[in-house]
Amino acid sequence: MPARLERVLDTSGHFPAARGVKFGPVSPNGAAVTADSDVRRLTPKGRATRQRIVDGAAAEIRIRGAVATTLEDVMAHTGTSKSQLFHYFPRGKDQLLLAVAELEAARVLSDQQPHLGQLVSWAAWQRWRDAVVERYRRQGQLCPLSTVMSEIGRTPGAQAVTSTLIDRWRSEIEVGVRAMQAQGKIDAGVDPSRAAAALLAGIQGGVLVLMSTGDIGYLEAALDVGIAALRG
Repeated sequence: MPARLERVLDTSGHFPAARGVKFGPVSPNGAAVTADSDVRRLTPKGRATRQRIVDGAAAEIRIRGAVATTLEDVMAHTGTSKSQLFHYFPRGKDQLLLAVAELEAARVLSDQQPHLGQLVSWAAWQRWRDAVVERYRRQGQLCPLSTVMSEIGRTPGAQAVTSTLIDRWRSEIEVGVRAMQAQGKIDAGVDPSRAAAALLAGIQGGVLVLMSTGDIGYLEAALDVGIAALRG
């Protein structure tokens, strides 16, 4: 392995996240485990029950939408009582929707793995590109995360979910750019952070067009042109 590439790797042999971006543990369904102190105090059984409620709420929202989904729908889907649901989500539907938003945001990233975390060759970048396109092709015009965010609005918690998602996504792309620079495959003069931000902005624009029109071609173009620009 080239010495420059070795310096990009951490001691475990993996590419680290960009400094300042925290990557928490991930549950089996791909959700980032929240750092909320109330959740950390739960027993393993309690955390499993809470996650079952969140998963059930997410499933209902994917069918009905966030506005139409009621707590009664979630209770019926998960087989939980009202007292049990409010034990884990004492602030009610808004708190539950925020937990669903965290779950859906984590899925955006987990659906791109392992490719997003292995951007060490142009073939790997192509595999990641194909994974992104396929993910959004499957999703179609209904975005579960956007549906939830439209309901909980511009609350600090919702903004934090969006900011964390964007920061984590951009940082993973940035690490890939740095890895390619270490191998001499991307020009050293390219700013990795800005290049990653530009590529991610193109992806987000392509997703918005897909949601509005059903046309995935804009997303494909954003990825293809963005990666081609990195190749020089």
